[in-house]
Amino acid sequence: MKNKALISFLSAVVVLIVGLLIGFVILFISNQEQAWTAFITILTHGSSSMRIIGDVLLGATPIIFTGLSVAFAFRTGLFNIGATGQFTLGAFTAVYIAIEFTFLPPGIRVLVATIAAILVGALWGSIPGILKATRNVHEVITCIMTNYIAMFLVTYLVQEYTFNPSAGKSHPPPLDARLPSLGFENIFVNGRPSSVDIGIVLAILAAILIYIILQKTTFGYELKACGFNSDAAKYAGINQKRNIIFSMMICGALSGFGGALTYIGGSGLTLDIVHALLMDGFVGISVAFLGMNHPIGIIFSGTLISYLSTGGTRIQTTAGFPTEFINIVIAIIIYFCAFVLLVNSLLGNGIQKLFHMKEVSELEMEDNEEIKTVIDTENPKQSDVEKTPGGDK
Repeated sequence: MKNKALISFLSAVVVLIVGLLIGFVILFISNQEQAWTAFITILTHGSSSMRIIGDVLLGATPIIFTGLSVAFAFRTGLFNIGATGQFTLGAFTAVYIAIEFTFLPPGIRVLVATIAAILVGALWGSIPGILKATRNVHEVITCIMTNYIAMFLVTYLVQEYTFNPSAGKSHPPPLDARLPSLGFENIFVNGRPSSVDIGIVLAILAAILIYIILQKTTFGYELKACGFNSDAAKYAGINQKRNIIFSMMICGALSGFGGALTYIGGSGLTLDIVHALLMDGFVGISVAFLGMNHPIGIIFSGTLISYLSTGGTRIQTTAGFPTEFINIVIAIIIYFCAFVLLVNSLLGNGIQKLFHMKEVSELEMEDNEEIKTVIDTENPKQSDVEKTPGGDK
C-alpha cells in the first residue's frame, strides 16, 4: 500500500513537472526575454499575499467538486464526462432561486437554492445512468449530448427568466442570497478582502464524505464491485443496474453542488449568454486524474491547479504576454495532468520489475548458498577428514 501511494505521488509530480516545462518552452518561443519572469510568476503569484491565497481557494472550489464527480464515476467503473452540463444546470438553478424566491428569508433561500441545484444535478446525471443501465448506451456518448443540451437549455432559460439587458448576461444573485464567508474576509485580506467563502469548506467536507462512502460503507463496496468486475458483482447478487444509476446520480449531485457554490458565492458570478461549455467540468477530469481519483488527493490537486491558474492570469500584466498564450500555457499544464494514469502505470511496472529482479537475485543467492551447503556436507574438506579418527590412514 505504501509503495502504491508513493508511485501515485511520484506520477503526479512527474506529469506536473513535464507540463510546466512544456509551458515554459511555449513561453520561451513566444518571448525569450520575459519567459523566465512569466514562469516564476506562475509558480509564485498564488502565494504572494493572503488575499491571493483566498482567491486560490475560491477557484479550487468548483474544480474540486467536478473532480470528485469524475473520480466517483471512475471508481465505480464509469466515465462521467458530463460534469460540465450538470455543473451548468446546478448553477442556473441556484441563481434562479436566489433571484426569484424573494419570499424566503435570505438564509433559507441560500439553503433551498443549494439543495435544488444538487437535486437538478442528480436528475441530469441520472439520464446517462438510466440509458447505460437499461439500454447499455455508453455513458460517454450520452454525457457529451447532455452537456450540449444543458448548455443550450441554460442559455434559453437565462434569456427568459434571469436576463439582464444592460449587461447581456444573467443578473447576479442578490447580496442577501449569497454564501456566508465565515469571517474569511478578515483572514484573506490584503488591501481588499478575497471573495472566498464557505464553499471551500464544503468542498473539503464533500471529499471526506465521498471517501467514507467508497471505503467504509457497504453501499460504496457494491458500487466499486460493479465497476471492478460486473460479472462477479452480478453473481454475488448485487443489483448492477441500480448501482449504475445511483453512481451517476451522485456524480451529477456533486457537479450541481459545485455549480451552486460557484455562482451564489461571494464573487457574485453571472451566467453568460454564450454557446460555449463551461470549462470547470473538463478541468475536473484533470483534477481527478492528478489526484489519482482519490477523494483526499483531489483536494490537493484541485488547489494546485487553481494555484497555477491564478499565477497564469497574472503574467499578462507582469510580462506582457497576450491572453491567448496565457490560456495555452495553463491549458497545457492542466490537461497534461490527464497523463498521470499512464505515468503511474509505467512507474508501477518499472518499480515492480526492479523489485522482481531484486527478489530473483536474492533467491538465486539463497539457492547458491543451499547448493554450497549440500556440497560441503556431502564432500567434507580435507582438513576436516584429517581431524577425524583414522583420518591419517
